[in-house]
Amino acid sequence: MEKVSRKENKLLNRVEIAFKWKHDGKSTPSRKEVMNLVKTLEPGSNPDYIVIKDCSTRFGQPLTTGMAYIYGDEESMTVEPDYIHKRHASLRSASAATAEDSTDGGEQ
Repeated sequence: MEKVSRKENKLLNRVEIAFKWKHDGKSTPSRKEVMNLVKTLEPGSNPDYIVIKDCSTRFGQPLTTGMAYIYGDEESMTVEPDYIHKRHASLRSASAATAEDSTDGGEQ
């Protein structure tokens, strides 16, 4: 995986990384695989605070590009829409997933 650009967004308390990944001879990487590689690009980041967006693979090419947002804390992640939290819920650790479920349960 190659880091195309890295930007610190202090206003939203996150690091924004644009990446591209050439995966010759392999299938399109899963969101979990992308999250694991993003974690290696930004040492010390908490995988519960990583959001993968705009991830796309070119037809006929082994190239995947996208954006990864690495937040500093859980409170900063509230700027993300609910569907993003639901999409990443299966990729989070058990403690982070139960915390999100308890906050969603009271709003219904």
